[in-house]
Amino acid sequence: MNKIDIKKLEIKHNGNTLVNLSFNISNSTALIGESGSGKSLTLKALLNLLPNTLDANKQIDSSFTLNSESIGFIPQNPFTSLSPMTKIDKQFFCDDKRKEEVLKLVDLDTWVLNKFPNQLSGGQIQRVIIAIALSKDIKFLLLDEPTTALDIQNRNNIIGLIDQLIKKLNILILFVTHDIESIKTLCEEIIIIKDGSIVEMGKTEDILNNPKHTYTKTLINSTFKNKTFRT
Repeated sequence: MNKIDIKKLEIKHNGNTLVNLSFNISNSTALIGESGSGKSLTLKALLNLLPNTLDANKQIDSSFTLNSESIGFIPQNPFTSLSPMTKIDKQFFCDDKRKEEVLKLVDLDTWVLNKFPNQLSGGQIQRVIIAIALSKDIKFLLLDEPTTALDIQNRNNIIGLIDQLIKKLNILILFVTHDIESIKTLCEEIIIIKDGSIVEMGKTEDILNNPKHTYTKTLINSTFKNKTFRT
């Protein structure tokens, strides 16, 4: 079974610690916290995309090699993730056979390859982004609020698709979101962070129904309104 043991992930700026985390990922995991809590920095550190102005110290054990070939990323805004002046075909970095395979996985036909991004709907663009991520033999998928730019129907469709894919392909995910319905669909575990530190983590059902930490309670009440977790 694939798993990742993040023994230490520390990010500093001018001697000040911005993030200091340790956690395991052995299934689908949500990472939540208020703005500025360190979620985006954590994703960037795992993707090796931190700016040179920040100092990062990582100690990670994994059942597979963590590199650009094994990690996929789905960003927050699909509309800015593709070159607007380049046809979809040229935005893949794989052969034509693999393009056809991954497009089929996301329920798209090869006709999209001859289109420019502005000729596709938001849902279609997000499916293309997912297909590009899957064009490599990834084992770990990072998602940075991938449905915030979509309407409710497309959001539900994309979340359902991601849920099918991670189960079919046996992919670990780390999912940054504020959407409770998406967490309930996709994630078995939740990690709550505040000011770059973990305040609570555990099973999704347990934390959403019975949060222990005051910050978690406040975050759930303010972000997730009156929605509850139902098995």
